[in-house]
Amino acid sequence: MSGADVIVEPMKKPSLWRSLQAVAWSFLGIRSRAGFQDDAAKVNPLHVLLAGVLAVLVLVVSLIGLATWVVGKSA
Repeated sequence: MSGADVIVEPMKKPSLWRSLQAVAWSFLGIRSRAGFQDDAAKVNPLHVLLAGVLAVLVLVVSLIGLATWVVGKSA
């Protein structure tokens, strides 16, 4: 084997699960640059959009439920 031989991994098919993971890491803001570049190369933009909208809806509903629970406890 010479130095020019490179082993190439087969591209994995973009999945919704991988997109959900990428969006979750983005919400937390702790993704490494290498991980971000890996995600950018292996996810479907439509999946990321759908995962982002779903994550925002879950966050908003959770915050509304928490606020309602806290206000209901004090009344």
